[in-house]
Amino acid sequence: MSEFERAGVVRKKWLIPALKYLVGIAVLAIVVIRHWEPEGEDGVGLKSALTRSNRWEFFVLSGMCLATCTALTFVRWYWLVRAQDLPFTLRDAFRLGLVGYFFNTLLPGSVGGDLLKAAFLAREQQRRTVAISTILIDRGVGLWGLIALMAAGGGGMWLRDGPAVVDHAGMSRAVRAALTFMALTGAVWLFLGVLPERRAQRFKQRLLWIPKLGSVLAEFWLAVWLYRRRGHAVLGGLAMSMFGHVFTVLAFFFAALAFQPRHETPHLPSLADHFIFVPAGMAFQGFFPSPGGIGGGEFIFGLMYARLGVPAANGIWGSFGFRMNTWALGFLGYLVYLMMKRDIQRAVVVASGDTSMNSKLPEVASSTTQV
Repeated sequence: MSEFERAGVVRKKWLIPALKYLVGIAVLAIVVIRHWEPEGEDGVGLKSALTRSNRWEFFVLSGMCLATCTALTFVRWYWLVRAQDLPFTLRDAFRLGLVGYFFNTLLPGSVGGDLLKAAFLAREQQRRTVAISTILIDRGVGLWGLIALMAAGGGGMWLRDGPAVVDHAGMSRAVRAALTFMALTGAVWLFLGVLPERRAQRFKQRLLWIPKLGSVLAEFWLAVWLYRRRGHAVLGGLAMSMFGHVFTVLAFFFAALAFQPRHETPHLPSLADHFIFVPAGMAFQGFFPSPGGIGGGEFIFGLMYARLGVPAANGIWGSFGFRMNTWALGFLGYLVYLMMKRDIQRAVVVASGDTSMNSKLPEVASSTTQV
């Protein structure tokens, strides 16, 4: 590679993450400026929380809930890896999980947290494709659990004619979309149970013909197929995902509650409402093109609070509080990274030089909830 080409690679390596930070900071700045001063009859702005006595004990409780949710994602990954009979320990799941959390939350780039986890898991094994499949299916099960929680909560409220669903067209559409998604994916899962292996392999070869995304889709298809033979593992992972995301919702709710006046009635949507819109907001934040979804999360939660007749500033503060706890957890991941730095550098070299691994594990949504 010539010096000119190397310079281009270096510029691209730093330019893309810088642009992501700029997008996130720009959106965050707009949101803060828009909602800084109190406006309207409610008289609540972001500035208000800085001049009153807040409920900081709930901020600590939010951090505990987030830590519980994140720990469950590491246990879920361990469970899915062991389901494929790969040698792996729960200690390694937590170590690599925390390092991946740090990279996905604060350091977006060409080598993300998922790629590092895959490199560590596959570097001493022959079954590299299977190792990569555990990362892909773990992400899929995490997202599936998030949508399933929303479908369950929203569906239950729909049956009871809950106002958060019945009176708000946007929430109603989101619940219908979640229910439809669960029905379709459930049907596909049942279909895979009777699909012969030769047809599964043939479909994989067809996916490879798709430009750019072909190899990624083929690998994900293979991952789903491998795990379909171990249905109990996926169902167990889905149960852990849904249970873990309960703590995600609680973490956000308590973070929002922490910024409410201590001696006044909290002005927030109900906890039941949070079980509908927090999963949707977290999914949006996970796909927003900025580190940890910064800016995007504050925008969407402010918008959702406003749609439910609650000051947008309260939802923005909830997102701020939740984010501060994710940064604290990310700092813990950074400390683990320092202890593993030498091994990680070797893994980065392997991951960067393995074009097949890079093509199979592209940069994916990295919500701070680690779906």
